[in-house]
Amino acid sequence: MKRLSLHTALFFLLFIILAANVVRAEDIDILDDSFYEDSPKEEITPDPFEGFNRLMFTFNDVTYTWVMEPVASNYSEIIPEDIRQAADNFCYNLQEPVRFVNTLLQLRFADAGKVLTRFAINTIGGVGGLGDVAGREFGFKRVDAGLGETLEYWGVTDGFYLVVPLLGATTFRELFGTTVDGLSMTPYYFLANSWQEGAMIYTGRRVNSLSLHLGDYEGMKALTIDPYRALRDSYFQYRDQTRQHHARPSANDKL
Repeated sequence: MKRLSLHTALFFLLFIILAANVVRAEDIDILDDSFYEDSPKEEITPDPFEGFNRLMFTFNDVTYTWVMEPVASNYSEIIPEDIRQAADNFCYNLQEPVRFVNTLLQLRFADAGKVLTRFAINTIGGVGGLGDVAGREFGFKRVDAGLGETLEYWGVTDGFYLVVPLLGATTFRELFGTTVDGLSMTPYYFLANSWQEGAMIYTGRRVNSLSLHLGDYEGMKALTIDPYRALRDSYFQYRDQTRQHHARPSANDKL
């Protein structure tokens, strides 16, 4: 395996920053009353760069409509869904060790056991993670955990709201967490012999993931008058809903 040059490392860092954390419309029902039970988190997390964020939102919207969606649609017509799902499972399984570490750092020991069990079962029984045997046959559902949540657990605030090109809605803290997690959980990038190969791996992974969720973004946007505000609100709502694991530690326990 060749050692990465500084230029290549910086290239990977840029692309990993733009990696996943995209809010999926299928996970958010904005017509459900329970979705609005809590106050929108953006009331607490400031949006001081709204002008810039709206510009980036427009850029992302145009890029998705004219580039990402057509490519993913054509890809989905060529590659059967079973193969695309297997590829998605494989990439997800490679990320399990990072989730395991973050669940431990959040003192979620039961979830850490589930993540470790999933990784062992799917790596062995799922042929390297191509199949989700742990979830399908043994009932071990996927567990979410990342550095952004770990920092939140120990009292680090969001900072401010951001819309990043190609990534979309995030905050300063979550962007940092996504970057560190990405550098840790993408070992296959570092197996590439050149930055071109690394870029192809990354692009293939993102196109494959999008091909499994075509129409989600359009469905959410069609139901809103101000898509920017809707995405901002739904980002915080969805994030909070996926982090209802247990009570946070008291202020005296936080770092």
